[in-house]
Amino acid sequence: MTITPDIRREIDRLRVEVAALHSELIRWNLVVWTAGNVSARVPGADLLVVKPSGVDYQDLTPASMIVTDLDGVVVEGDRAPSSDTAAAAYVFRELDWVGGVVHTHSTYATAFAARREPIPCVLTMMADEFGGPIPVGPFARIGDDSIGRGIVETLRSSRSHAVLMANHGPFTVGRTARAAVKTAAMCEEVAHAVTVARATGEPHPIDPADIDALYDRYQNAYGQQPLMQGHAR
Repeated sequence: MTITPDIRREIDRLRVEVAALHSELIRWNLVVWTAGNVSARVPGADLLVVKPSGVDYQDLTPASMIVTDLDGVVVEGDRAPSSDTAAAAYVFRELDWVGGVVHTHSTYATAFAARREPIPCVLTMMADEFGGPIPVGPFARIGDDSIGRGIVETLRSSRSHAVLMANHGPFTVGRTARAAVKTAAMCEEVAHAVTVARATGEPHPIDPADIDALYDRYQNAYGQQPLMQGHAR
C-alpha cells in the first residue's frame, strides 16, 4: 500500500508510543522475560505496529517496532513480528473500534485462565471497568488467527474488554493501545484481589442491577468532564 505523509506521521508516532507502553507492562508486573506484547492500529490505514518477537524489553526502541498489514504480513521492519501478530490483526479486522490489543501472562489472571474460570464480578472496580465478570475464551494454538477468533467470539457477547484465553492468559483491547494496557493492569489487579479474598472465604457477587449502575457511572460520568459554561469553580 502507499504510505502517505499523514500515515507516515501516524506510524512514527505509534512506534514511539508502542515502544514506551511495553515498559508499562514491566512497571505493573504483567510480563516476564520477553513474553507479552502491545499492538496498535495505524489510523487511516490497514496497518498495525507491534513489537518484534523474542526481543528483550530493555532493547525495544521505536526503530525496532514492526509494522504489518492486517493479515500480519511485515510491511516495515527487519525482524519477525510478535507471535501474537496474527491474533491481533484478526481483532483489528473484525472490531473496527479497537485501536490497541495487549497480551500478558500476568500471574493471577493467568491462573484463572489455567482453570478456565471467569473472574467473578465481586468488586466495584470490576463493575466499573469490565461491566461484569471477565470471561474465558476457548483454547487455541499460537501462530495463526485462532486466538484472535476466540477473542472476538468471546468479547462480542460481553461488556468486558478483557478475555482469559483458556490455558494461555489474558488478552485485552481498547480504543487506544494505552487503554488496552490499562485494562491489562486492571485485569491482573482484580484477579489478585479475588484470589486473596478466597483465602478466607468465598467473595459475594454484586447484584446485576448494581453492576449496570456502576458501569454506566464509570463509563459516562467518572473523571474530568467538560465544565458547563458559567459553572466553573
